[in-house]
Amino acid sequence: MSESLSPPNIVPLEQILPDEPLLMMGAGPVPIPQKVAAANSIVINHLGDTMNRAIEQVKDMSRYVFQTRSSHVMGVSGPGSAAMEMAVANLVTPGSRVLCITNGYFSQRLAEMARRVRAEPTILEMPRNQGADVEAVERELQRTKYDVVTMVQGETSNTVYNRNLEQIAKLAKKYGCLIIVDAVCTLSTMPLEMDNWQVDAIITGGQKGLSSIPGVSLLAFSEEAWSRKIANRQDLPYHWCLDAQLADKFWNQKSYHYTAPVSGILALHEALRLVCEETLPNRFRRHLRCSEALQAGLEAMGLDLLVEKQHRLNSVIGIVVPDHVSADAVRADMSCVHKVEISGAFGLNILRIGQMGEQSRAHNLFRTLHAFGSSMRKCGAKLDLPAGMAELERMLSH
Repeated sequence: MSESLSPPNIVPLEQILPDEPLLMMGAGPVPIPQKVAAANSIVINHLGDTMNRAIEQVKDMSRYVFQTRSSHVMGVSGPGSAAMEMAVANLVTPGSRVLCITNGYFSQRLAEMARRVRAEPTILEMPRNQGADVEAVERELQRTKYDVVTMVQGETSNTVYNRNLEQIAKLAKKYGCLIIVDAVCTLSTMPLEMDNWQVDAIITGGQKGLSSIPGVSLLAFSEEAWSRKIANRQDLPYHWCLDAQLADKFWNQKSYHYTAPVSGILALHEALRLVCEETLPNRFRRHLRCSEALQAGLEAMGLDLLVEKQHRLNSVIGIVVPDHVSADAVRADMSCVHKVEISGAFGLNILRIGQMGEQSRAHNLFRTLHAFGSSMRKCGAKLDLPAGMAELERMLSH
């Protein structure tokens, strides 16, 4: 048999990957524990008894992390954006009036998804680098009748924190709306109580606060959202893979939807188990302590943080880059010399350091802050690296 195409000249993966793995301290993905990595190497039957046991435990642990008693918790084969789109595709119908509270790139993405399912999104944009204002939201809910409200808990793109999520969610319920919340970078790093806060859909990715792998995400629907929009719907959603009724066959009826990403689900199982083992209160304290220590160290060096304290997200920290310093050069030097990777931004002159899951460990903070300060100085920034390191140590010792 002749070949019309010759095989390409490919080098082994080991020749592509760096000799020393980079410490991933950007906006995600984050380092994963060894037990998560080991689980991700296993392949089993996606419809067998072993998988069924693992799925039941994933759902139980997810309910704890989401703080919900809902029976409609499920995984999604895809990034956090796929879970986001699944929530929108199943709760937003053509002609629905959707209030999209936006203060950055990912909250705008929710509006785009609503537009693509032929809804009528209204964007309520918050002032630059500020969290959502309760009074502004209520004025808009009084002005127009909406079916759904969307927002993020933490805006990864510019490190803004919507601190008033609980009040806004309850407001949405008061005005008869369902509310969809993106918790991709915040779930398990800070309080979020689905039932008590009356949230109807929460989405997250595995690769951030949960310290699992990218590509397997989680979504929870409230009982009210399921009964109002999914259980008795008249029209099929636009997405087959993201049809919640079809997904429910696998996640709750031990039946077939499509071949599940078994290795990723097993990795997620172990990541969730470690969260439950640590407990949410302890996990929240660890994240807050580490993030505030890193912020204090950065400021002690003489650097400015992008967002004021009352609006600042602790899961991802945005640092203003001095005008004469190249953010790309800083990142390149950190990666090549110090083997630490951080993130740039979406058009903003900032650098972002993550504090999610395994990133929030003291040894990672010391390595990252030293690498960051050294690379910033090498690239022309004037700062006091010893003062920053001393402040980090002082804060962590409390």
